[in-house]
Amino acid sequence: MRPRIGIVGSGGAYGRWLRGFFETRMGLEVIGHDPVDPASQTPAQLLEQADVLLFSAPIRCTPALIRDYVQQSAGRERGRLWLDVTSVKAEPVAAMLESQASVAGLHPMTAPPKAPTLKGRVMVVCEARLDARWQAWLDELCIALQAECVRGTAEHHDRVMALVQAMVHATHLAQAGVLREYAPLLGQLQELMPYRSAAFELDTAVISRILSLNPAIYEDIQFGNPHAGEVLDHLLDQLGRLRALLAEGDDTARAAFRQQFLIDNRQALGEQTLRDGNYSFERVGYLLADLTDPRAMSVHLPEDRPGSLRELLHVFERHGISLASIHSSRTPAGEVHFRMGFVQAYAAEVLASAAEEIDRSGIGRVLGR
Repeated sequence: MRPRIGIVGSGGAYGRWLRGFFETRMGLEVIGHDPVDPASQTPAQLLEQADVLLFSAPIRCTPALIRDYVQQSAGRERGRLWLDVTSVKAEPVAAMLESQASVAGLHPMTAPPKAPTLKGRVMVVCEARLDARWQAWLDELCIALQAECVRGTAEHHDRVMALVQAMVHATHLAQAGVLREYAPLLGQLQELMPYRSAAFELDTAVISRILSLNPAIYEDIQFGNPHAGEVLDHLLDQLGRLRALLAEGDDTARAAFRQQFLIDNRQALGEQTLRDGNYSFERVGYLLADLTDPRAMSVHLPEDRPGSLRELLHVFERHGISLASIHSSRTPAGEVHFRMGFVQAYAAEVLASAAEEIDRSGIGRVLGR
């Protein structure tokens, strides 16, 4: 089955990414409506021509937008599939269920990636009403996306997202506010980074990520999730308890702190969860250490083919350079860069000779030269 895909909001960041995915990875025809692009298809054309209608619009607009399409469709959607990709699921899914289409809500737990798929990322799938035909196609879509798919109800999704997204974002935005308030006294963030711990570096990376992306998304995650306020009340209560114990400051308060915030929480999480999480933190810490080590060289391999990396490694071997680490990353333009860390500080002429061979041979392009 090769359905035609219609994307409502095709000009947005996720709409553009999804269009590219459907066209290049699944070979499907995609049409789209973007309200600010008069050259895009009209809602009437999407409703007439699209077998799968996917809503990729701001959270606050999505339920009303879906209901407008329900009204315009007037039953033509029967036998088709409607999807959405918003960060809140209960209201959009409820709106889609007012149609006669098969319905599922999707939530990729990442901004539009630079990679062609969601490999290594989580996607929540809320299957609300699917016939056998569309169930099979949705399963194929999940496989093609290469995401780690988690299935749940829309209501459960929203309650979990109040913890996973709303609480986490609010915590980091509050930290950003505290850093801003202390900047006149202790300096801007870049002046604090020489004093960093791994935890501080990770937190400031999350802050930078949030503040670099679309503010409307983070606003809607707070204001559009009906469970966010309740979760933030619990967060404030926990911080209030901690602040009260610090105000008391005596041995009794210290004992209460150890019991409530350390022992009770440790027991609640469980030993295996703590071991797994601590191991993840250590791995990220090693990665951060590797990435800040100046003894490194970054290379772009222009040919995405088997054996390219092996040829690159042979260059370092021929020049007697031992590697301590290899990390890959993807640029906004989609280029994959490899960063080679070295076990020691080699003489400049040794590294220059290896770099010249890499560039001359066409294996790769050494960056930052």
